[in-house]
Amino acid sequence: MSEALLRERVCETAGRGEKLRIRGGGTKDFYGREPSGEILDVSGHTGIVSYEPTELVITARAGTPLQEVVDTLAAAGQMLPFDPPRFAPGGSIGGAVASGLAGPRRPWGGAPRDLLLGVKLLDGKGQILNFGGQVMKNVAGYDVSRLMAGSMGTLGVLLEVSVKVLPRPKEEHTLVRESSAAEAIDLFAKLQQRPLPLTGAAHRDGSLYLRMAAGKASVERLAGEIGAETGAGGDFWNRLRDHQSTFFQGPRPLWRLSVPPAWKADTDLGETFIDWGGAQRWIKTDAPALTLRTAAEAAGGHATAFRNGDRSGEIFHPLSAPVRALQDRLTRVFDPTGLFDRGRLYPRTL
Repeated sequence: MSEALLRERVCETAGRGEKLRIRGGGTKDFYGREPSGEILDVSGHTGIVSYEPTELVITARAGTPLQEVVDTLAAAGQMLPFDPPRFAPGGSIGGAVASGLAGPRRPWGGAPRDLLLGVKLLDGKGQILNFGGQVMKNVAGYDVSRLMAGSMGTLGVLLEVSVKVLPRPKEEHTLVRESSAAEAIDLFAKLQQRPLPLTGAAHRDGSLYLRMAAGKASVERLAGEIGAETGAGGDFWNRLRDHQSTFFQGPRPLWRLSVPPAWKADTDLGETFIDWGGAQRWIKTDAPALTLRTAAEAAGGHATAFRNGDRSGEIFHPLSAPVRALQDRLTRVFDPTGLFDRGRLYPRTL
């Protein structure tokens, strides 16, 4: 679908006083509060607009399949550093940016907002706006483009995104060692103080997993030092990234806690999968939301009801009053009539 047709649909729906729900591949429909409004399908707005490997940036229309972007970069020996999850086939690059989610490589490769250089946006007034650029030094004025990472389509329709890319490691090896969760957290903290080429650090079911972008000899030296063995390779990390591991299956509520890497919970919060060297905790539990959020907030972090459970209440960690006021002001600027489903993130206050 062309920009002109998307703009026409936005203006026509706004004129009727209805709401729109932006949808690409639909692979993240479960995320956030219950979506509502007429579907604005952007999956037909596809194509790589520009890509020059030597410039380390790719610009693509938001509906472009994520796999197409990944394959294009791989052919040139490059990758999306934030390692976007593929929860199901058919995801788009726009959805990867709008969700703000990242895979196991994120602490070392960067978050989507850190790598988003520019966007073209269709706002709630039917205006097509350009923010940012295609180079890291383009930082004049407010960095509005980064607001779109994690906005879940509540500020407007992403038409194009420009994302920084990086070379793919020539080699990656995974080390595995038996360990308690507490021991793993301590080891992760020690290793991250050293200039090691880590690209993954996780713990699950009494085992810790370390991924390194290094030659076999270097990996074997570290293995001998920490008493580990070479083990599961890319399949382990891909299944963790895409939530295909057994841990992520089933109907129990799944929570995501973002906390300081060295944090150790005072109480058992539930069945846990540790990622990002301790900074991301996936927890399956029937515990009350208040319990999870109180624990995360006490540690200086936040908790999100990621999947399953009640989707009509607070999904994301409540904002402080000043931050909520700032968000409301931004929403008024980009979508003054409430065309887009602001309730996807937080209950509407406008």
